[in-house]
Amino acid sequence: MRATGQNAARQGGAGQASVKQVSDTTPPWAYEQPEVHPHDPRLIDQAETERARLATLLEPWLVGGVEHVGSTSVPGLDAKPIIDLMAQVRDLDAVVDQAGEELTADGWHYVPPDLDQRPWRRFFVKPDPSGQRRYAHLHLIQAGHPRWAQQLEFRDALRRDDELAATYANLKRRLTAEHPHDREAYTEAKAEFIIEALRRNTRKTD
Repeated sequence: MRATGQNAARQGGAGQASVKQVSDTTPPWAYEQPEVHPHDPRLIDQAETERARLATLLEPWLVGGVEHVGSTSVPGLDAKPIIDLMAQVRDLDAVVDQAGEELTADGWHYVPPDLDQRPWRRFFVKPDPSGQRRYAHLHLIQAGHPRWAQQLEFRDALRRDDELAATYANLKRRLTAEHPHDREAYTEAKAEFIIEALRRNTRKTD
């Protein structure tokens, strides 16, 4: 999440009074440092619980279902202990407008596009019960956007290839040491590795 160093969670927003948003003052979890931990298999079960709940809540807008992605979806892979869930929907803003109240009731905080700075998605964060740390991310992806297939392809490549997963884990540990206070720099520094992994996977399947 970008630009939240000067912003925070509140209730409000034009047309979205019931959606819990990030806007004027920053919630503690926005400052959370990236930390890579050994794989916790409990997160896979917890992700399935969240995934099933979201599949029901978002059913009117879903095109490609709800998927558990990111490092916690790969058995044995060291990861930040945050569940990443991805939902492919027909209309991003319709989901925010029409399902925002239910998402808020389920503990999700909406990060508006002007803060997220990723116009191809709508982003929600679910903090843990303390409100200090992130428990889960929800990435709403517009139907037809290539990001959906790329996320699934990278996840599945990591699941298939133990060497790739080990290399990725080593990279993440190095990057957390290099960017201990900057989640965005940590995320952006992984991009080249992910792009190359996707290219290599494409060559293997051609």
